[in-house]
Amino acid sequence: VAVRIDHIGSTSIVGMAAKPILDIQISVAGFEPFDRILKPMESLGYGWRNDNPELTKRYFREPPGTRRTHIHVREAGSWSEQMALLFRDYLRLHPDDCAAYVELKNGLAVQYRDDRVAYTDAKDPFVWQILSKADKWSQMVGWRPGPSDV
Repeated sequence: VAVRIDHIGSTSIVGMAAKPILDIQISVAGFEPFDRILKPMESLGYGWRNDNPELTKRYFREPPGTRRTHIHVREAGSWSEQMALLFRDYLRLHPDDCAAYVELKNGLAVQYRDDRVAYTDAKDPFVWQILSKADKWSQMVGWRPGPSDV
């Protein structure tokens, strides 16, 4: 079912401030039939979060008592799949932008210690600024996702 599997999110970037949560992106050819995705994930103990508002992915959480893991299943070649990989790759190769993001995240973590939604919302303008830079960079260097992490 998986076209590729990648480590994304803050823990995938050396030096990035990160909560102890592993973010994994599984790229699939399509979401239907959903049982092709759901059954293997459930057999591994991952629970589908059908309340997730993002329609561009199917979101799963870790089995109880294991390391916090967020599984983001996205369609291969979709904008949302590519965006996660581009954001990661850009920050891996641009330490100044990575350091600025770390500084922002650390400050916001203090400011919004008990409000995860406000913390995430406050990061958004900077994330979009980085994505704009990453888009320009990707066109200059001909960026394409590298090989799958698995």
